[in-house]
Amino acid sequence: MPSLHVNGYEVDYAEAGTGEIVVLLHGSLNDQRYWAPQMAPFGERFRVIAPSLRHYWPERWAGPTAAVPGGFTIDQHVADVAAFIERLGVGPGGKAVRLVGHSRGGHIAFRVAERHPGLVRALVLAEPGGELDASLGGGAPGRQGAAFAAAAALIRAGDLEGGLRRFAEHTGGPGAWEKRTETRKAINRDNAATLLGQIDERRAPFSRAAAEAIQMPVLLVGGAQTQPAFVAILDALEGRIPGARRVTIPNAAHGMSHDNPAAFNAAVLGFLGE
Repeated sequence: MPSLHVNGYEVDYAEAGTGEIVVLLHGSLNDQRYWAPQMAPFGERFRVIAPSLRHYWPERWAGPTAAVPGGFTIDQHVADVAAFIERLGVGPGGKAVRLVGHSRGGHIAFRVAERHPGLVRALVLAEPGGELDASLGGGAPGRQGAAFAAAAALIRAGDLEGGLRRFAEHTGGPGAWEKRTETRKAINRDNAATLLGQIDERRAPFSRAAAEAIQMPVLLVGGAQTQPAFVAILDALEGRIPGARRVTIPNAAHGMSHDNPAAFNAAVLGFLGE
């Protein structure tokens, strides 16, 4: 498995194809393997690279401790992704990457584009995770953090399946865990301890100023059967990111790239190929 050393950490990644670079960022409880349905189709047109973020599989992280906090924050992952892209030989003075992020990875992708615009040529946000601040019509934060904490508490107490089910239902609704394939469940189990870090990741809400600062071409992607919270985020970002486009994937919920990979791949590749 190839890797790049960035910010004192070995970032492992999967790779396919040749040509201009597309970087895929996975969401919570996932890793580079989440993008398996995209690697070959995207690799026919691009050099597609899917890193596993800090502390996700293949690392077997047990979660933060008092002695070793772990550096599991949004800011750390944003810094890691920016450094990873730079190590690929792109950025200022070179060709920037096309950056695709799903869920938590979508939030990270948004922050990379906001803070390091020279690294990103085009941005795809597939139901980016997080909350909205008052400038985008959001209310008091807390619902997401409470769900994360409840799931993490179950995992810490030894109820792995209960914790994963609680988190899956937060993002996918009732029965979401049971609907997942065994392959996706296995990936989630391998990354369960990352939820112990995620409850203290200090994720800032999306703001109007941050959305309006995004200047590269942007595609917002949602599932037709997704949860209202994700729809609200897409609505808010669509109204404030200049020139943002939006597409809805039929017969799909939050995990749209697995629920309907053919439609997801066609929509994203069509945008990235422009």
